[in-house]
Amino acid sequence: MKITGLKATPLLVPYRKPYHWAQGVIYGANVILVEVESDTGETGYGECIASPSADGILAYLKLVSDLCIGHSPFENTALMTKAYHVLFEALGTCSAPRFAGQVLAGYEMALWDLMGKAAGRPVHELLGGALRDRIDYFGFPQGANAQEIAAEARAFAEAGCDVIYVKVGRGDQLDLDIVREVRAAIGPDRRLRLDPNEHWSPVRAKRMIRKLAPYDVDMVEQPTRAEAPWALEQVRARSEVAIAADQSVFTPQDAYQICCSQSADLIVLGLHETGGIARYRKVAAIAEAAGIDICMHGLYETGITTAAANQVAATIPNLDDGNQYMNHLLEWDIIDTPDLGLQNGSLAVLGGAGLGVTLNRDAVAEAARAHQKKFG
Repeated sequence: MKITGLKATPLLVPYRKPYHWAQGVIYGANVILVEVESDTGETGYGECIASPSADGILAYLKLVSDLCIGHSPFENTALMTKAYHVLFEALGTCSAPRFAGQVLAGYEMALWDLMGKAAGRPVHELLGGALRDRIDYFGFPQGANAQEIAAEARAFAEAGCDVIYVKVGRGDQLDLDIVREVRAAIGPDRRLRLDPNEHWSPVRAKRMIRKLAPYDVDMVEQPTRAEAPWALEQVRARSEVAIAADQSVFTPQDAYQICCSQSADLIVLGLHETGGIARYRKVAAIAEAAGIDICMHGLYETGITTAAANQVAATIPNLDDGNQYMNHLLEWDIIDTPDLGLQNGSLAVLGGAGLGVTLNRDAVAEAARAHQKKFG
């Protein structure tokens, strides 16, 4: 099997309701569908996050594709290493591992999908096999105010989600209202996690954690700026609540630093941060050596990323039991199969060749039109 081409399509899939978080409001998943074509007629699917500019990401993807044409998808590691070197090192642009992860993730996913299709096996089997039958996810309620969020949180708890995760960092009083209302809605037995998305300073984090701790908070995710890992270390050293690193960790080197400095009790990480599946597993192995679990992170994505994350999560020994699930935010998805709806807060490890997904071409076309209408 040889790579023969690339088809990359910017898409916008609307959310069923506005997505509120500390950085603002988002109304849909802005992604690029990556289709890597082969001489056997098989196509591998992946996707990249399209922000801040789909045109910019498309230009980089074309450069990646030019490097990979004529090679086997089973050269995945060598191809991605070469792509990073040529795009981000060789011409004096120097190191850019975080942006490179966003650029390369979709292409790398598609190579794994192609490899699985060539072998007739799911990706998790190519990675050594599944360690579990199902992946557990948290319930992720949304809303413009505390009451709306609490109502969705109650529905997730009633649907069997043991972990509920809410966005905070939206103002101290609103944060307190959200946590109070959600705890009352889900009862005392569900675990409650909070994410201020880097919007607290160490002083503010100490104050807010003290105020929120009586609501039996399970974990606070990335309270401080990612550029200042020492701030996260400071917060964790003083916190009575577990602290997770999210935006502080993209690379294996980031994970090593966080583990050595004992800055986090949990690492939250997604495929679009690491640049795909292979490096994700490297980071997970570093965390495992330090005795730290890994929680799957989600971004603005479709079922393609949900499936890819499910495949790699099945193979991680130190996987958390409350992983991020974004698929429910979509008004509709671009995949036909499989059904990605949660059952009692979990999803079975996906079968089928490759990532195990089939595309809904009508939905892809609609999402392409929506992107064109909004962004031109």
